Amino acid sequence: MVWLVDGALKFQPGMPSQFSGMIAQAGEGQPAWLEPWFTFWSKLVAVNPAFFVYLVGFLEVALAASLILGVARKTAYIGGMGLSLLIWRLPEGFGGPYGPSSTDVGTGIIYAFVFLLLLLINTTYGTSELSLDRVIEKRINWWRRVAQAR
Repeated sequence: MVWLVDGALKFQPGMPSQFSGMIAQAGEGQPAWLEPWFTFWSKLVAVNPAFFVYLVGFLEVALAASLILGVARKTAYIGGMGLSLLIWRLPEGFGGPYGPSSTDVGTGIIYAFVFLLLLLINTTYGTSELSLDRVIEKRINWWRRVAQAR
């Protein structure tokens, strides 16, 4: 549900105009060797911030739907891990800025570990009885490659 709410909030008026600033602000206070990373993304997003905001919003809503309904779980877990790492690297700025009193690594990396854990659980225990993947797999043989890690 968190991904659904977060994705829906991306479609609020004014979000595209704020997004460029979020990316630029994430680079503030970071080590000098990370400056090219944040400069690249901040310039790229500034070209068309609406595209990036709506793309991320769509991906978050699609991920939420997949998790809630239990559809294409393996793909959702891998995609969720990638999206979480992207969010951790850009707007969260790798959890930084880091300094002598810094103790927080950010939330995106934690979400990535949660998706990794879900993928491992799926690999170990297989398809959940309560997922739509179970129903789809009975009708479409190749769906197993999309839904299961094993």
